[in-house]
Amino acid sequence: MKDLERRIQHLLETIYGEDQAASCWKEIQRHVAAHLEMLPEPRRFDPMNDTSWRAFSEADAVLITYGDQFFDKGRKPLSALADFLDTWLEGLVNTVHILPFYPYTSDDGFSVTDYWQVNPELGDWADISRLGRNYRLMFDGVINHISRSSEWFRRYVAGDPDFLEYFIEMDPKTDLSMTVRPRTLPLLTEVETSRGARHVWSTFSDDQIDLNY
Repeated sequence: MKDLERRIQHLLETIYGEDQAASCWKEIQRHVAAHLEMLPEPRRFDPMNDTSWRAFSEADAVLITYGDQFFDKGRKPLSALADFLDTWLEGLVNTVHILPFYPYTSDDGFSVTDYWQVNPELGDWADISRLGRNYRLMFDGVINHISRSSEWFRRYVAGDPDFLEYFIEMDPKTDLSMTVRPRTLPLLTEVETSRGARHVWSTFSDDQIDLNY
């Protein structure tokens, strides 16, 4: 068994116990195999079998940047970022962490409308692939909430049964006074849905509706 598999199974056993760890591991493998087929070529990455994979160490240098941090007249920012890295930071930086580059409605990219797209103002997937040819890449998943303008939330509001449990409904009379968070906006957001008024959990803002896990 590979080192990574042993580490994952050890963590599963620690969290869930030996009895459930084996079934959890099989389910993880099934999901990884299914989603690998959805990743764009040529940077398809299989963490279970890719021998080039390794953990971070003190030898790594990571550049963390917004997708629009670099500009060049007449070009998209992600393309300008790649040129800047290749021209000035080759051999000095080996990993690039790009903060959310998806289409969004607020919060500097953290209120995502579509996880499958690159914000066209920044570039496209070809620009991301180009960066991935020379650098290890990291992205923010932003999976704790999603924009209220997203298709997922629109379908929830419309009463689509496949999306009714995507968000956390809460009785506004519930005592939430012990909830601690780095915001002063209301914790619940009232929305009109096909089923009438509903209050949904929104930790950060009324534009960022928490996803229900």
